[in-house]
Amino acid sequence: MTNTSSSGDSPAHDPQRKLISVSQFVPTAPQAIFDLLASPERHPEIDGSGTLRGRLKGPTRLSLGAKFGMSMRMGVPYRITNTVVEFEEGKGIGWRHFGGHVWRYLLAPVEGGTLVTEQFDYSTNKANWFLRAMNAIVNNEVAMRKTLLNLAKRFS
Repeated sequence: MTNTSSSGDSPAHDPQRKLISVSQFVPTAPQAIFDLLASPERHPEIDGSGTLRGRLKGPTRLSLGAKFGMSMRMGVPYRITNTVVEFEEGKGIGWRHFGGHVWRYLLAPVEGGTLVTEQFDYSTNKANWFLRAMNAIVNNEVAMRKTLLNLAKRFS
């Protein structure tokens, strides 16, 4: 179910924890998914937001503390630098930029593949007013669902 209200009151949204969490079954092993997620140049392959344009700088494979830049476009082109703040090989990865919120992916093996959970954790966001102005809660949930569907299609 995709929520289109501007309030962000979806089952995927936990306003107390300031967390959006969506999951998708992907018919492949967790490590194959992790390898894609840990390769920033491959992120545009699955991007459901339509904002990613490509990797600018950084390592070809991410690790804890790694920094990577991305070329983006949301109305106007811009560049963003992310830092990997969570990293557990084959199980999970998360990064943040100057705004403070964390994008993370959690991978759980299940019969026939992997349950992939993407989360937008804005509990450490430095400008919640900006997220509200951009309608980020609703827009991010929609984009996350598309991203996970794109990911599932890559491995189908």
